[in-house]
Amino acid sequence: MRLGELFLGYAKIGLLGFGGVAAIARHVIVEERKWLSERDYAEVLGLGQVLPGPNVGNAAVMIGRRFHGFAGAVTATAGLYSGPLAILVLLAVFYDHFGQEPGVASFMRGVAAAAAGMVIGMAVKMADKLRPPIELIGVGLLSLVAGAWLRLPLPLIVLILAPLGIWLSLRRHAA
Repeated sequence: MRLGELFLGYAKIGLLGFGGVAAIARHVIVEERKWLSERDYAEVLGLGQVLPGPNVGNAAVMIGRRFHGFAGAVTATAGLYSGPLAILVLLAVFYDHFGQEPGVASFMRGVAAAAAGMVIGMAVKMADKLRPPIELIGVGLLSLVAGAWLRLPLPLIVLILAPLGIWLSLRRHAA
């Protein structure tokens, strides 16, 4: 893969994934371009989620660096953010002029619901392909409860549940 292909792949992710980039990123990186396996992508995305900043942006840096070093990290990140940044500037100007209209609030709620559905769909698709053992599914469900119902902050969830998940995984492989 050349730097131009990396830029165009991430530009596609950035433009098609507006409002739900994680789902399209997985599709482009794993299924379409076959840059990473499902497991490799899940590992990179998982690490990207526990680091500060946007998870797919963090993953772009890691994947770009993997293939082309520092230049790849910069290229993938630039590809990911250049299109959405241009669209965001245009939408901000539009919202400035029309944001008080009643239909705009309804539109925003509908877009948010669709984005949430995309995130849930991607998680189900990844879990189905990875087939994690039951104890790691339990850790994932505990994480869901901690974040969605208990409203615990992500760093606290990671500090508590990541060691548990690592221990369970090591225990399974040692057996």
